Amino acid sequence: MIRSIALAVAILAPLTAAAQDAEAGGDLFMQYCATCHGVDAKGGGPMNSVLVIQPTDLTRLASENDGVFPRVRAISRIDGRDPLVSHGSPMPIFGQFFEGRGETIRGEDGVMIMTSQPVIDLVAYLEGVQE
Repeated sequence: MIRSIALAVAILAPLTAAAQDAEAGGDLFMQYCATCHGVDAKGGGPMNSVLVIQPTDLTRLASENDGVFPRVRAISRIDGRDPLVSHGSPMPIFGQFFEGRGETIRGEDGVMIMTSQPVIDLVAYLEGVQE
């Protein structure tokens, strides 16, 4: 019986989604993202005057996706799987700060996606600022 329980835990443990900490994500956003995206996440950061391509209004991600927050796309952009040409390199330019032990989170389609805890926290923050 104990072996069965241990086996079930070993199999299901990687499928457990990491807890999201929107407050920690907000702190990360202010430290690494607000310079371009603005403290209100609407794209009006102080770096706008030197950027060729203006930052996205991150408060409209869900409204521009039929009301569903595009969690997989957001994770892929933040952790660099889907690089942005406007950044000149994979997003984020602070990539090493968002690295960490692999954690999983469910995408909007229900499929588990692996990333790091800082990225999960940033996504939680961004989900909370949607208009």
